This record gives sequence, C-alpha cells and structure tokens, in this order.
Amino acid sequence: MIRELLRLGPAQRDHLPAGRIALGVAVPLLTLLWWGRLDLSIYASFAAFTGIYARHEPLGTRLRHQSTSAALLLACEALGIWLAQTGTGPWGVTLAGALVSGVGAVLAAALGLRPAGSLFFVFAVTSIAGLSRPAPFGEALGVAAATAVFCLGLGVLGALLSERVRPDELQPPSPSPLDEAGLSWHSLRHVLAAGLGGAAGLLSPFGHSAWAMVAAVAPISAQDHRGRVQRGLHRIVGTLGGVGVAAVVLALPPSPWLLVGLIVVLQFLAEVFVTRNYSVSLLFVTPLALLMTQLTQPGDPAALLTARAAETVLGALIGLAVVVLVRSGAERRDG
Repeated sequence: MIRELLRLGPAQRDHLPAGRIALGVAVPLLTLLWWGRLDLSIYASFAAFTGIYARHEPLGTRLRHQSTSAALLLACEALGIWLAQTGTGPWGVTLAGALVSGVGAVLAAALGLRPAGSLFFVFAVTSIAGLSRPAPFGEALGVAAATAVFCLGLGVLGALLSERVRPDELQPPSPSPLDEAGLSWHSLRHVLAAGLGGAAGLLSPFGHSAWAMVAAVAPISAQDHRGRVQRGLHRIVGTLGGVGVAAVVLALPPSPWLLVGLIVVLQFLAEVFVTRNYSVSLLFVTPLALLMTQLTQPGDPAALLTARAAETVLGALIGLAVVVLVRSGAERRDG
C-alpha cells in the first residue's frame, strides 16, 4: 500500500487527453472572464467534466459515452440550481446528494461510463446547491450546456486525430463486471458513503460538507475491495499534500486572469497523473478545487485550507468504513 502511494503507472501519452480536457476548461472560463461573468464559472466548470469521460475510447463509443455523461452532468446541475433557488436546507441537499450518488453509480456502471462511480455527479449537485447566490436558471444552464457541447466537439476532434496518428491508443470500454446483486451493493455503498459523509460534514464546524461527501464517495468506484481501500488512502495523503500546494497558490495575488490561468494548468497536470497515480493527481486537484471556490465565492484562504483538509480526511475515513463494512457475502469470501 505504501509503495503504491509512490509508484507511477506507465504513461499512455496522457498529455494528449489532458491537453484536450484543459482546453475544455480554458475556453469557457476565459470567455466568461472576458464577458465579466465569472459568477457563472462554476456551471461551466462542472459541465467541462464531460471531457474527462471516455478519454481513450474510439470515436463512436466516446461520442455516446460523453453525450450520456454530459446529459447526466447537466441534469445534476439543473437539480443543484433548483435546490439552491428554492432554499433547500443543508440536510435536504445532503439527502439529494446521497440519492444522486446511488442512482448515478448504477447508471455509470450499467452504461459503461469511465471514470466509474458518481463522484462528479455528487460534486456538481452539492456544490451548486450550496451556493448562497445562484445565477438565474436559464443563464446557468445555458452556459453549462454550451460548455458541454464544446467539450463534446473537442472529444470528437481528439478521437479523429488519434485514429489517424496513433490508432493503437484507442481502447474499447471494458464491460461492467457487476451483476444485478453487485449493482445493488454498489449503489448501497454510494448512498451510505455520501449520506454519512454529508451528515458528518454538517456536524463538523468547517461548513463544507460537499467536500466530505465527495471524499467519502471517491474510494467506492474502484473495481475491487483492495482498490477501494487503496483509493481511500490515496485520497487522504494526496489531499493533505495538495493543501500544502494550495497554500502557496492562494498566497499569490488574487488576479482573475492569474486564477483562471492557474486553474487551466492545474487541470492539465491533474489529468496527466490521474491514471498513473491517484495521490499525485490530488496534489493538483486540491488547489484546483480551492481556486474554483475562490473564483466563484471568495473567502478566507486559511479557513478554506483548513476546511478542505479536515472535511476530506473525515469523508475519506467514512468512505473507508463503508468499503470495509458494507460487503456482500460473495465479496467477503473473495476478499
């Protein structure tokens, strides 16, 4: 386990999908910055997660899976906007996030989406629902939809380029190994992890329960029990290291242009390492998430750093407890 924290997996020309994904973030954010509407940046950022899916799949399956992912992300954003505009309280948001976690995990597994699990869906719903001043529904969802379409276009161009230059890099998606019973346990783990993580986050004094929910869900998507435990440990170690990186980044002058530039660079670096070493990628994901928070709703950097570290450790420990305790008889025998 300790060696896995330090080992880098083999490179797969990761800079190509990383560049495409970073471009999918850069163009919408720079457009909003030029437009003077950075208040809409959070909606564009979550829609840009469309580009993360199907990163090495051929054109046909990539377009199908990214279109499906875009639709699910937009639905999660729409739900989050509605929850924010109707004044749903934090416990209601936690319940919604837990239900989205379970449903999203089953849909992702049944439809063969990669990355697996419901982390991005939970992150989108809970973060947007927690906004104190949500944007008008039409503006927010319009920006999100335009971003998703742009990322779909980049995905098509990336697949066409890879088919011409390096067709050996494209891989068909692996089928989900989960049967009906496996899907039920998979969904139950996601619901419990998100719900308990959110409840613990609300009872803590730090005020960012969405981060605890995401950290709790993060380990569940791995393929087997050992992988889930390993991912939970990576989440803790990588986030704590990322908080140190974020402390340096947040000490820089708070220029909007600089923040957007750093977000794009961090997104690129996170995608370069995410398939090679999860904990290393979190060195960049953590400051990326904090910069996005500062871009939308600026706050005290020291408080943000403390909350990020505490909520992530709390959520990841809950996720690990769910991984260890919530297993079917077959999973226990295999383990």
